[in-house]
Amino acid sequence: MNALLRLAASASAALALAASPLAAATASPARASADPIEYPTTVHGDAADVYAPGDRANLPVALLLQGANVDKSHYSAFARAVARLGFAVVVPNHRRAVFGQTGLYAETAQAAWTVEWMRAEDARAGSPLRGRIDERSLVLLGHSFGGATGLALTTGACAPPFCADPAARPAELKGAALHGTNNTPRGGGANPPVPNSVPVALVQGTADGVAAPAAAAGTYDAIQRPPKMLVSVTGANHYGLTDGQNPAGALPDPSPQTLGQDASIRASARWSGMFLRTALGDRWAAAWLYGVGDGVDEDVTVTYVR
Repeated sequence: MNALLRLAASASAALALAASPLAAATASPARASADPIEYPTTVHGDAADVYAPGDRANLPVALLLQGANVDKSHYSAFARAVARLGFAVVVPNHRRAVFGQTGLYAETAQAAWTVEWMRAEDARAGSPLRGRIDERSLVLLGHSFGGATGLALTTGACAPPFCADPAARPAELKGAALHGTNNTPRGGGANPPVPNSVPVALVQGTADGVAAPAAAAGTYDAIQRPPKMLVSVTGANHYGLTDGQNPAGALPDPSPQTLGQDASIRASARWSGMFLRTALGDRWAAAWLYGVGDGVDEDVTVTYVR
């Protein structure tokens, strides 16, 4: 597409987005939904935090699968930013043993547990989200170990250590946006195919010293079913979506982040949320995702197949 056609397409998409309820949230955090909702809950016995906009109904639920030993509290800014785009974001702390070590490790069964929570919470007297949850729509956010868990969920496979027990992929699952995630074999070699059943975006920091950018690129190529997207966040490392660098208890990233933490959180949340809204059929989000976003966001480079 030549420069004039690109400009025309971007202008058309920008005008479409301007009419959308998403416009305020993507333009400026200060204009996002008023009176946000935040409260603690329990999902299948796991303590969890919920973040949601205060003035919307019919909210899809975004389950955030945590990185290994990254406490749920470290995702608060990211979860708030995604919630402003029209999601009820649920962030559980799931503790279990992996290879003999007990810690915070996500597993694939959490998706089905969250669907149960959605139904119960939408009907629960006294719930801040009573009657406001879209019980048909679950999407995934994942980080590192949690991202690999989410990737397995998109295929329906039970792949240890991400699957403690076989668990069916919920029919409500509509898409996944996964951070610092790849399926590259430990000893190297070709990435195995990813037979995904829902759209998948990989959000990858270019300065990630824990999960290599090249591994994410190989995984993107291995994803078999579009839509798929690879969002490279320039200057972000493995902890570009957490509230601060190298959360206590987690494996530290030896590679320093050169992008400001607030900027990396905003970029990660914006692209995750807009990809997931597009996966849910939101045409305004799609106009931004494919027509405007990469041209106006200087912090990212995007590769995709629609």
